[in-house]
Amino acid sequence: MSVGPLERGLAVLRALAAYDPDRGTDRGTLVRATGLPRATVDRVVATLDRLGLVRADGRDVALAPRLMTLSGAYLRGSGIPAALGPLVGRLADELDESVSVGVPDGDGVRVVLRTAARRRAMSLAFRVGDLLPADRCAPGALFADGALEWALDEELMEPGLIAVAVPVRDGAGATVCAVSVASHTSRHTPRSLREAVLPRLREAGGAMEAALAERTVVDGADPVAGADPMQGAAFVDASGALKRELGPDFLQSLARGLAVLCALGADRGEGLTLTAVSEATRLARATVRRSLLTLVELGYVERGGPEGHRFRLLPRVLELGCTRLSALGPAEVARPHLARLVARTGESASMAVLDGADIRYVARVPTVRIMSIDITVGTRFPAYATSMGRVLLAALAPGERPPLPDGLPALTPNTVTSAAGLTRIVERCAADGYALVAEELEVGLRSLAVPVRGADGRVVAAVNVAQHAGRGRPEEMLRALLPELRAAAAGISADLAVLGVSGAPGHSSGAMSAVRP
Repeated sequence: MSVGPLERGLAVLRALAAYDPDRGTDRGTLVRATGLPRATVDRVVATLDRLGLVRADGRDVALAPRLMTLSGAYLRGSGIPAALGPLVGRLADELDESVSVGVPDGDGVRVVLRTAARRRAMSLAFRVGDLLPADRCAPGALFADGALEWALDEELMEPGLIAVAVPVRDGAGATVCAVSVASHTSRHTPRSLREAVLPRLREAGGAMEAALAERTVVDGADPVAGADPMQGAAFVDASGALKRELGPDFLQSLARGLAVLCALGADRGEGLTLTAVSEATRLARATVRRSLLTLVELGYVERGGPEGHRFRLLPRVLELGCTRLSALGPAEVARPHLARLVARTGESASMAVLDGADIRYVARVPTVRIMSIDITVGTRFPAYATSMGRVLLAALAPGERPPLPDGLPALTPNTVTSAAGLTRIVERCAADGYALVAEELEVGLRSLAVPVRGADGRVVAAVNVAQHAGRGRPEEMLRALLPELRAAAAGISADLAVLGVSGAPGHSSGAMSAVRP
């Protein structure tokens, strides 16, 4: 017997995935798209909202970055982004063309890894999660004929788009995935692209086969041990308290079904048994079995192995918002957290990255006051005189920090201009985990900043709140705002971490690179 709430929850997520992840859509549209009653949609949305997978604001509903936990389960279990990501990134840089990796998904090809040509103004890379028609793309030809050593797409997918692809095979010779290099007819003819990239692409394909084989050997011993701690049990742990809090408005069977889906991300190619999933989620075997059979029926899970006792995720899971969410930039990720921070504190909030010896604002949510601080996205300030700059400098090793000569410009009478003095301040920021700057950038302006970390744990940005110096003493600002600021930074960091599974280190779509001067 299928799990109805799980079916309906996945239907709502599929409908939401068709809309802009930042703007979302209204509940009436979800009712029309799914054919579900409004009361059912409301209960599904309430459950997904409390699990952190969507953001519900009155009538409007939008995907939340944590939804990538579902797609991440497949991406992590497949091993492709982890094993091939660095190789794909280097290949894109060497060829100065966009590179994608696809896997077969029914009658199509699903993109599971991509890196755009970073020196090109016009990007041709597909998005992670995109489903391409197999009969109109080069990887599709490779999956249709396992004997092919390469394939060419001559504007079948889109006018002006050409691509060359090679297979990546497992030890038995089966094509696991295909790596393709895409270009534009303004840069290459089909023949010139083949001649320019095919030798290097074949070489890279061999290295990718070795990388996948090595990962299978390393991870094959204990599949459950490789599970991400956010998978499986996290939704189960949350569901009990939420059910008590919300009563019938919380669909506990939906939460449990999503926990089962996430737990399958611990698979390393052979599939997981029902018992392994039950242990990973701490759910009863009967509950797990019903969820697994529902996911099989919906096409998200495949049942196989001896006597059909093993289950593994299928790439169709990526249709659950991956295409939209994997394309999120840092500003879109940060904005909801900054907005909540402003609502809680009444102060303007911003996020910045290090750009040489300056900071550059990438997101900002101002507060509404008669006297406001006029800063916009793209604004640059010298790092040495700002709270976010000092947090970002503190994240660098001493040898990586931009040199600061003595006698820096004094922007106000309070600006620290001594290189030695700044070094001591930055070291203290590193130890404290925050920076408080009072009237060094501008008289009357005080700001407090903390770091934001990416998927690999390194600092990628800083967030701050700023206020007029006339509103209390610095220690009062620290006491009142630091906990809220740290909570906002932790939320942004968590979103960047879950989005980071969709791309290679340093090339992930939607995440920022680690701080570098």
